[in-house]
Amino acid sequence: MPDTDISPILVTGAAGFIGHAVSSRLVERGESVIGIDNLNDYYDPALKAARLDNLNALDGFRFEQMDVSDADGVKTLVQSHGIQRIVHLAAQAGVRYSIENPFAYQKSNLQGHLSLLEASRHADGFQHLVYASSSSVYGDKPMGGEGFTEDEPANNPVSLYAATKRSGEMMSQSYAKLYGFPMTGLRFFTVYGPWGRPDMAYFGFTQKILAGEPIEVYGEGKMARDFTYIDDIVDGILGALDHPPERHGHRILNIGDSRPVGLMDMIKALEEALGVEAQKIMRPMQPGDVTSTYADISKLQALTGYAPKVMLEDGLQRFVSWYRDFYGN
Repeated sequence: MPDTDISPILVTGAAGFIGHAVSSRLVERGESVIGIDNLNDYYDPALKAARLDNLNALDGFRFEQMDVSDADGVKTLVQSHGIQRIVHLAAQAGVRYSIENPFAYQKSNLQGHLSLLEASRHADGFQHLVYASSSSVYGDKPMGGEGFTEDEPANNPVSLYAATKRSGEMMSQSYAKLYGFPMTGLRFFTVYGPWGRPDMAYFGFTQKILAGEPIEVYGEGKMARDFTYIDDIVDGILGALDHPPERHGHRILNIGDSRPVGLMDMIKALEEALGVEAQKIMRPMQPGDVTSTYADISKLQALTGYAPKVMLEDGLQRFVSWYRDFYGN
């Protein structure tokens, strides 16, 4: 159990899918949490508001509406509260959205990341910045018998989103060397579960299937993802947070399930959870998408004992139960 007398933890993107889950777990284990979010309308603001209602009901959580690109605001917040640990999850997500809205990625993922780096380097006694990167930095590499490893090159992004995430890693590497504070970048692999993001395939498929509408299956269904349940992701994030590298240390860690599942197999599991067969329209691969993802999680396991527990079939059942309860259908 952590010492509750120490400074609060800052969680950016607190009203987001992963930020909501991380903030809840931190408070549950006795931490004080300050959450920030700009509450934009990239997807349904009502879902973000509902997540925030959950958090605001917790003793030990405090929310401030703020955009991470507000460098002065973030720096003032960190200094005024003596923050020494940060979990930076705020970002402009999505691959396809970047085609029409490229500057949203510049603002949130580059300028926003730099704001957190600057705030951290000016904070007294700063201990650890954990930030969200993405498996998309690996590009569209073929999936063989082994997972993607952190040591292989990640210099061929196929989307602007991936390019900004890789840029954040490189910015962090330079700041660690220049200013000494410890950092961990986590390359997330397809996170799913209750309170998830409506722009994710499993969520959108659920909406359409229950409405009796056909679903569009991109890549002709010949894709695979390393679907990782939200509770398992939070285990890994907190494990990494609790094990900072040495001063001047910056490390990159994969965080996934390490059991990739084909898209058609995911749809079959979702159909079984819903009790409804989907009408499917097969589409070609969309620009910016990758064929497969597969996490080698051996480094995170060695550091923290990380061990994903929730299989996709069980996780989708839990998501569907939440979805029916939240949306009433």
